[in-house]
Amino acid sequence: MGKWEMAVNLSVVFWFVLISSCAVSVSALQCFNFSDSFTPNHAYDVNRRALLSSLSSNVPANNDFYTTDQMGQDQNRAYGLGMCIPGSDRQNCSNCIYFASDGLIDRCSNQTEGVAWAGIDTFCMVRYSNRSFFGSLDMVPVIQSLEAEPVIQVTLTDFDNAWEALMRRVIAEATSSSSGSNTIYYGADRQQLGTSRSIYGFVQCSKDISPSNCEQCLRKNLDDYRSCCSGRQRGITERPSCFMRWDLDPFFGLFEDNAAPDPTPPPEKGDRKIPIGVVVGITGVLTFVISMLLSLGVALCIRRKTQTERRSRTTYGTAPPDIVADDITTSGSYQFDFREIEAATCNFQKSNKLGHGGFGEVYKGTFQNGTEVAVKRLSTNSGQGEQEFKNEVLLVAKLQHRNLVRLLGFSVEGAERILVYEFVPNKSLNYFLFDPVKRSQLDWRKRYNIIRGITRGMLYLHQDSRLTVVHRDLKASNILLDADMNPKIADFGLARNFRMDQTEANTGRVVGTVGYMPPEYVANGQFSMKSDVYSFGVLILEIIGGKKNSSFHQIDGSLRNLVTYVWRFWNNESLLELLDPAVGENYDKNEVTRCIHIGLLCVQENPADRPTMSTIFQMLTNTSITLHVPQPPGFFFRDGANPLAEGLTIGQSSIMSFACSVDDASITSVNPR
Repeated sequence: MGKWEMAVNLSVVFWFVLISSCAVSVSALQCFNFSDSFTPNHAYDVNRRALLSSLSSNVPANNDFYTTDQMGQDQNRAYGLGMCIPGSDRQNCSNCIYFASDGLIDRCSNQTEGVAWAGIDTFCMVRYSNRSFFGSLDMVPVIQSLEAEPVIQVTLTDFDNAWEALMRRVIAEATSSSSGSNTIYYGADRQQLGTSRSIYGFVQCSKDISPSNCEQCLRKNLDDYRSCCSGRQRGITERPSCFMRWDLDPFFGLFEDNAAPDPTPPPEKGDRKIPIGVVVGITGVLTFVISMLLSLGVALCIRRKTQTERRSRTTYGTAPPDIVADDITTSGSYQFDFREIEAATCNFQKSNKLGHGGFGEVYKGTFQNGTEVAVKRLSTNSGQGEQEFKNEVLLVAKLQHRNLVRLLGFSVEGAERILVYEFVPNKSLNYFLFDPVKRSQLDWRKRYNIIRGITRGMLYLHQDSRLTVVHRDLKASNILLDADMNPKIADFGLARNFRMDQTEANTGRVVGTVGYMPPEYVANGQFSMKSDVYSFGVLILEIIGGKKNSSFHQIDGSLRNLVTYVWRFWNNESLLELLDPAVGENYDKNEVTRCIHIGLLCVQENPADRPTMSTIFQMLTNTSITLHVPQPPGFFFRDGANPLAEGLTIGQSSIMSFACSVDDASITSVNPR
């Protein structure tokens, strides 16, 4: 073989490796066109999106299979199911579910039912519907994807016989169970085809159906092959209840242990024999070269993925849920080289600065491949920043939701501590909400969608994620807006992870932002999910009125704050006067009034009186739910009261005067008595 010929062949090998390593095999998404349709952003659509966005965390946390019917009420209720191959890597499973769910949301824009069988680094299934389909065998619609030409290396009879033997074997594997064990609902194996090839087969059923229904569904796929697809070397048959795939090449990473290499073909007559030592040497060199090219191909693939607009959905190896080590290097997040970040931010040039907080400064960065990111740089003189940095990496790496800012990776070099996030182009909510000119860009529809998006993100943190997370610093400056003005919750430096059975905790160091912190937290250091609910209530009232909660001062001898201001309008039954005039006249009066009512329920003094985020979600999406009459809010200042100077009594606790920051600071440290 000449040098040029070898170079050409190696080039072919390189591109084959690169394409193979980058390929994301996703079968056709099934949107049930015969089902009912809905209007986008309708209550059912909101429930569907919330349900699908929760599956990527719930499926891996529930042994690779999870069903839910908890989203919405009555005719707007959404039912969902997610499933991975048993024993899948938890992060790969989460990523597969994430991509499949996202594909269904994008593709099935107004269909009430849809299903996706998808494969990235593993294989998974996601399904949603407006009806309870659990346990039912659904055979239609059916989708088939076939190789255009029949196999040519062996006779069609030999291929069909090998295919039949393989598929009967994997179906038996998927539907049978040994004594004392459960049915696994999937099977994968290979079958020798002639002397030099193999067929690889895989089947899987939805685990909500019975083993007999699983077998019935898969055998229908066998019948279809006999009638339509004989001799096709690659194919997929997909039904709502089962999936089948075969190929002459391994796929989904299922066959590494049993895939035998193809034997070297014998030399043709008249060819000179090559000494065995030369063959071994060439084989070793080629193996080494191909391994290096594979590594390079994977590396280039990862970098190429970050170029797309959907880079926030790519996998930088975010942390699996069983991480307990207090070491950010074990979090699994993508670790960037500090020099690469310096170059991306032009050495942290001032013109690239996006903002700052108690943690440090945030810069816009652009990598050489065009990827735009937000770079959060730990301030070297921040006393509390080191722990917050580690906390944010370990915590946020495990969280994936469309209403949370996506952590792409981190960098640790010397004293430098860097977090790299997806870039969100429209800055923060307070950039628009409290600007006298820009606030007019937030009409009521946008404000209402922002409130609902924050609700979904907080519901995910409190209930639907694999963790139970209390944010502890929810405020307008920590809500970022994407290109479509959809909200993304940011800044998890102060967040705390709760055990699933834990409802509250205490801290000797109160951190947060004055005006958003509830009374029990300021007074006693006691925080819970209801602490976030209080902050959320303040945030709702800010969004509606366009008034910053720190903008109220002593007026006519009375100290006022936002919740006191709103409460007085509530007592005067003049709630619509609270609405920001910049909204204009185009708004739904009932929606505005209901949101103010919900906001006041959230800021009640007694945490037990505040609703949970799941209840708030239902209040926003189901107008038939009757809202309770709120009690006076926490930090309700009566005329003449000056709690910051005289001490404010809350229950049996007292807060003495202290220095505090306003809303644009990320962290306020208070030492409670």
